[in-house]
Amino acid sequence: MSLPISASKQSSAFISLDNKTNQASQLLSLSDISYHIGQQRILSHINIDIAVNETVSLIGPNGAGKSTLVKLILGLIEPTKGQMTPHHQLQLSYVPQRFAVPPILPLRVCDLLAQADKKRLTAEQRQFIFDNLSLTHLLSRQMLHLSGGETQRVLLARALLDKPNLLILDEPMQGLDPDTEVWLYQFIDELPDFLRCAMLVVSHDLHWVMKGSRRVICLNKHICCEGQPSELAISSEFQKLFGHHYEQPYVHQPHACEHHAPSEL
Repeated sequence: MSLPISASKQSSAFISLDNKTNQASQLLSLSDISYHIGQQRILSHINIDIAVNETVSLIGPNGAGKSTLVKLILGLIEPTKGQMTPHHQLQLSYVPQRFAVPPILPLRVCDLLAQADKKRLTAEQRQFIFDNLSLTHLLSRQMLHLSGGETQRVLLARALLDKPNLLILDEPMQGLDPDTEVWLYQFIDELPDFLRCAMLVVSHDLHWVMKGSRRVICLNKHICCEGQPSELAISSEFQKLFGHHYEQPYVHQPHACEHHAPSEL
């Protein structure tokens, strides 16, 4: 689930001295990335910079190439064209859209969480994650028997335990009830300092994206438009794809360090 990019891969990236100051604030750059399968164009001319500790929402219709872009960033596939340049030692964690456990596999919550690198966080920091995601009473449970909300909490914990500096969330709220969605989005938005990281959130939830994001990228095999929600809401490209107009973007509040999960998710 956690896929750190090796130092050898990073050292091959060319970094200009003229851009040293700018790159100090940048975590990852995608430059003119394209991906084709035969004659089929999946992605074309993708240029994205993700800054340290920045949260970016990625939206687009079905077939827009969102999952392909995630696979490219994770290093699961190679671009047909273009370059992906990490400006820091990347530690990637990924919360997948779906997590299916074969019935024959006796995988407990504690077994999955034990795969994380215990050296990345202190015991107190690990306990903070367990407490605030209400996981302690789930540790002996089989993953197969968890509810949707419980599974998402476990997967999020597994990702955070590796202390990533880039966390990719692929439709993290799919299939969850509204109360659980609100609580989990709040938890993600208010991570304490020791867990703060850049995040790329792939979502179909336009209401949250336009209210809860500071930067949105709209993808449809290429980048149609990007910017703050208030800017996207009035763009012709966004309206063609979604037909929505949001007048009041979300105003971010200073994050807190304590969270209280619903009694049952």
